[in-house]
Amino acid sequence: MSRQYLLGFDVGSSSVKASLVDVETGACAAAAFFPEHEAPIKAVKAGWAEQDPDSWWLYAKQSLAKIMADNAVKGEDIKAIGISYQMHGLVCVDKECRPLRDAIIWCDSRGVPYGENAFENIGKELCLEHLLNSPGNFTAAKLAWVKDKEPQLYEQIYKIMLPGDYIAMKLSGEINTTISGLSEGIFWDFKQKQVADFLMKYYGFREDIIADIVPTFCVQGQVSKGAAEETGLKEGTPISYRAGDQPNNALSLNVFNPGEIASTAGTSGVVYGVLGEVNYDKKSRVNTFAHVNYTENLTRLGVLLCINGTGILNAWVRRNVAPEGISYSEMNDLAASIAIGSEGLRVIPFGNGAERVLENREVGCSIHGINFNNTTRAHIVRAAQEGIVFSFCYGMEIMQRMGMDIRKIHAGKANMFLSKLFRDTLASTSGASIELYETDGSQGAAKGAGMGAGIYKDHDEAFATLKKLEVVEPDCARQRAYLNAYAEWKETLKKSVG
Repeated sequence: MSRQYLLGFDVGSSSVKASLVDVETGACAAAAFFPEHEAPIKAVKAGWAEQDPDSWWLYAKQSLAKIMADNAVKGEDIKAIGISYQMHGLVCVDKECRPLRDAIIWCDSRGVPYGENAFENIGKELCLEHLLNSPGNFTAAKLAWVKDKEPQLYEQIYKIMLPGDYIAMKLSGEINTTISGLSEGIFWDFKQKQVADFLMKYYGFREDIIADIVPTFCVQGQVSKGAAEETGLKEGTPISYRAGDQPNNALSLNVFNPGEIASTAGTSGVVYGVLGEVNYDKKSRVNTFAHVNYTENLTRLGVLLCINGTGILNAWVRRNVAPEGISYSEMNDLAASIAIGSEGLRVIPFGNGAERVLENREVGCSIHGINFNNTTRAHIVRAAQEGIVFSFCYGMEIMQRMGMDIRKIHAGKANMFLSKLFRDTLASTSGASIELYETDGSQGAAKGAGMGAGIYKDHDEAFATLKKLEVVEPDCARQRAYLNAYAEWKETLKKSVG
C-alpha cells in the first residue's frame, strides 16, 4: 500500500511553501517553496503594497509540482489539503472569479485613515466591545479605500476574499471564508456572533459582498476537475482547513487552549496567546481574533502582540556593533559573558516601529546607561537581547490583564530561540516554561487538513507526533535578578514614551 499524505500550503508575501506530511507518522515527507528569491511586492506609492493573486497560485503549483516529482507522489496519495496564508489582505473578484485588481496585502497602510475614522465615528467602546479591535488597517479598512478611490471597480466586485480564500477558490471553484478569517478582517461581531452589521452599514458595504461562511475544520470544498488537470491532484480531494499565518502558527505548535502561548522571533517577533473568554484591551494595544478552534459555542480567541524590532535589531547589532565577521552563535556567547541586567545598560528595541503595544507612539530604538569606563560591545549585545525579551514580557502583561494565565510558551527552535540567553531570559522573566518544537506553518496546515477531513479525530491525535526538542524552565535562583532588570527597563521605557 502506498503512503498517504496531507498537503499543506503556506501562502506568504515572500513565497508559497508546500509540505507533504505522512498521515501515519506525522513527519514531513517533503517540502518546497517558490519563488526561490523573494516574491515582488508592488509599491506604486509610499505605504502601498500589492501582489497579483494569480502569482500565489503559480507559486503554489510550482511548489506542489516539485514535491510530487521529487518524491514520486501521485494525486491519489494526497488525502486532504490545508492552507495557511498572509493575514489581512484584500482580494476582489468579479462574477467569473477573476481578480479585479492586485491584492492589497497586509503591510499596505492606505486603509489607516479609514479605520481611524470608523473608530472615532462608530465609537471606540462599541468597536472594542463588538469587534475586540479598532478597525485599524485591516481588510475592512482596505475595502473602504477601494470603495472611495475606485468606485467603478468597487461596483464590479462580486465577492471579497482573503489570500487563503483565493487559493481555496482556485483549487475548488467555490468561494467561501471562515469566522476566523472574517475576524482578522474586522468583519466579525463577537457579541452578536455574526457579520458586523454596524460596520458594514457605516462603510456602505453590500451584505452579499461577504463570501459564504464555512467552519475552519471541515470539507470546505473539493479539488475541481480543472484544478486537478492543472496540478496533478486527484479530483474530489477535500480542502479541509484554512487559517491566517499567526493562528496557523499557533496550531502548528499545538496551541489550542486558554493560557497557551505561541511565539516567533524572526525579523519581527510575535506573541500569540489563547483566551477562553471574550475580552479586549481598552487601549487597543493588542489585536484579538477568532482562533482556529473558535465556534459560536466555544470561545477561543487569539490575542496577537507584534514586536517589530526583534531579529532585525539583533542583525543590526551584529553588523554595526559586534566584532566583524562574528557568527550569531559567537555573538550569543559574547553576550553571555555579561551579567544579567547588562550592568545597567538598557536597550529600547522599537527602531522598526512599535505596532500597537505603545498605543501607536513612535519611540524608536535607544540605548541608555552607557558608562564610558566599562560598557563594551558585549554589554550592548546582551542589552539588545534583553530589550527584545522585555518588550515581549511587556506585551504579555497586557494579555495577563485581559485574563490570560500564561504558563507555557510554545516556539519553533529557530531564529532568536536558538539563543540560550534569549530563551533563559524569556522563561525567567515571564515565569513561563518554554517548549521548543520542530515544525512550520505549511506542516501545521497539513495537519489541520487532517483534522478537518476527519483523518485525525482531534488535535491531540494530529499533534501526537510533534517533535519536542527542548524544555526551558524559569531559573528560580536567578529570577530576582531578571525581574529587577525588567523593572529598570520598564522605567526607562516609561521615560522614553513620555
